This record gives sequence, C-alpha cells and structure tokens, in this order.
Amino acid sequence: MRVLMNILSGLTNLYMILIFIRVMLTWFGRIAYSRPVDILCRFTDPYLNWFRRFPILRVVNLDLSPIAALAVLSVVNSIFLTLGRYGSITLGFILGMILSAIWSILSFVLGFFLIILVLRFIAYITNRNVYRSFWRIIDTLSQPILFRINRIIFRNRIVRYHTGLLVSITVLLALWTGLGFLVRQGINLLIRLPL
Repeated sequence: MRVLMNILSGLTNLYMILIFIRVMLTWFGRIAYSRPVDILCRFTDPYLNWFRRFPILRVVNLDLSPIAALAVLSVVNSIFLTLGRYGSITLGFILGMILSAIWSILSFVLGFFLIILVLRFIAYITNRNVYRSFWRIIDTLSQPILFRINRIIFRNRIVRYHTGLLVSITVLLALWTGLGFLVRQGINLLIRLPL
C-alpha cells in the first residue's frame, strides 16, 4: 500500500509539472505546435478544461483555472504522501489540505490585486501616463476591484481617487492578513481532529 501511494504521488508530481509546462507555453503566445506540444495538450487539456468551465475562476481578465487545477493536484499529492508515509490518514487532515488549497487560490488573487492597486497608486502619485500600454493594463485590472471595494465602503458618496485607492489597498491588505491568520488557525484545528 505504501509503495503504491508513493508511486501515485510521483505520478501526481509529474502531471503537475506537465500542467505547469502547458500553462507556460500559453504565456509565450502562439508557439508553433509540434508533435510533443500536441501530445502535451491532449494529455493536460481535458483536466484543465474541467476547471475552465467554472465562472468563479475567472476574475476580471484572469483565468485562475490552472491555479485551481494545480491546487487540487497538490491536495491529492499530499494525501498520497501522507498515506505513503504513515499508512493512514484522518478526515481532518484531508479537510485541512482542502482549506489550504482554497486559501492558496484566494491568497494569490488578493495578493495579485493588492500589487495591482499599489502599482496604480504609484502611477497616480508619480503622474505616470496611464495611456501607455503597461499602465493601461494596470488601470484596466485595477478599476473593477477598486470600484467594488469603494462601492461597499463608501456606498454612494463621492471620494477622491487617491482616497479610494488607499482605502482599497488597506482593505485588501487587512483581508489578506486577517483571513490568512484565520485559515492557519482553522488548518491547525482540522489537522488535529482525531477522525
């Protein structure tokens, strides 16, 4: 049983590497498809496509489905490793790993938008031309989250742009820190469950 779990863990790691390579290939635009790339796509795309069908994994112009797919594989790999090492596993451990994977995705999204808003604030205070391509992308990514946070905090009041930016950065930072603390505590409690 332990040998089988270690083999399955190794295969899961290999599949995660293949998915990572597949995702990296999409970042470099249209690469001339060769036979190895075609085989890689046929091997990884059915699994990735299963996650692409969930609208919640699309935030603004970002497709987070590969991150969710890798997080699920990471949980499965942790289960295989634990079974391979100890021969048994608790339900609390599985729930803790699932919570950890969900937090990884959420933490990435919060951190990403925090960086985007900080960059937008830097562009604002340094009077950068937001019509240049890089700043236009930053502005496009920052506006939906900025609008939503300001709508919740300020309701229908009109506030200065830099005030809205600072409040949004503060809210995201507080969420990222506070939720991170709560999730860590929850994971510790779940892992200790004797189930």
